[in-house]
Amino acid sequence: MRRVLISGAGVAGSSLAYWLARAGSRPTVVERANGQRSSGNPVDVRGPALPVVEQMGVVDALRAAATQATGMRFVHPSGRLSRRMSMPAKRSAAGTPEVEVPRADLARILHAAAGDDAEFIYGDTITRLDQHADGVEVTFERGPARRFDLVVGADGLHSAVRRLAFGPEADFVRHFGIYVATTPLGEPPEEPHDVLLYNTPGRLVAMHPARGEAGVAFIFRHPAIPGFDHRDSAQHRRILAQAYAGERGWRVPELLARAQRADDVYFDAVSRVMLPSWSAGRVVLLGDAAASVSLFGDGSSMAIAGARTLAVALAESDHVAAFRRYETEHRRQTDPQGRGARLAAAMLIPKSRVGIITRNALAKLLPAGR
Repeated sequence: MRRVLISGAGVAGSSLAYWLARAGSRPTVVERANGQRSSGNPVDVRGPALPVVEQMGVVDALRAAATQATGMRFVHPSGRLSRRMSMPAKRSAAGTPEVEVPRADLARILHAAAGDDAEFIYGDTITRLDQHADGVEVTFERGPARRFDLVVGADGLHSAVRRLAFGPEADFVRHFGIYVATTPLGEPPEEPHDVLLYNTPGRLVAMHPARGEAGVAFIFRHPAIPGFDHRDSAQHRRILAQAYAGERGWRVPELLARAQRADDVYFDAVSRVMLPSWSAGRVVLLGDAAASVSLFGDGSSMAIAGARTLAVALAESDHVAAFRRYETEHRRQTDPQGRGARLAAAMLIPKSRVGIITRNALAKLLPAGR
């Protein structure tokens, strides 16, 4: 029975805890936050993640938490809506349709699936990793030092494990030229089943329905900002205000003012993580910590699929061979996602008015929704 420490109790970490426990281990999960988050932008569970959640027995819970968004509309500056375009869901071989779920609900469901088979430690983080031939000595910010056989960094784009075991974030994280801010509005959406998209060149404001409550996203193009700190909320408010200064169309001034006052705002740069290897000795990376373009909804699906691939590999071989097999197999899924990200960005946030017109014209080829 391997003693495995997982950093991060989100989608990747909770999924891995589930599968490691089923293979006979009792994993320990450490999370910087004091508990599971209560909000989060919608993410997709689709593609290679669908057979995994089927095996985990959480499909019904995911359906119950789903956003119910089945279409989208473009919004004109006056507030007039375009015709509805449907977003048909693909299905797994077993017939399970892809599902969109608020990120926090997805993490909660996966955490519940891991249940009592894993030890969860909240309000702490890893500050030092000392690797030895037979294990890793782990120093925590608050708790006492402990020894583990393996350490998994499932702690996201700004991974502490990656920094400690591989090097500074700047060596591996590449700015994608986009920033994103999301917050719940605490009110019903304008359209209960439609995502509303309002574009000006290089800027997007989107309203998204999530089980009767609207969420808003501000996504905009901007070069890397010197001194950007993903934890500095005051800085985030300044950046957001500057990015949308002068925008008067639709409900943008009102939505921007509400985001500026909100306590629960996610703000970060969209970035791509690129490493020559996902493992270093007895330490391995999973999810956004290993490979990410952190915007377009596939990160959670890749994390769920990668967690099972890693757990199965560890159950069948020593960690050296398992890490190599996991990376080889999972890169086949993550690499195409990275290559398609710029096309997705061009469609979501066109750089010019001509780009917006062209995108809208192409969107008319989508099936009309009811």
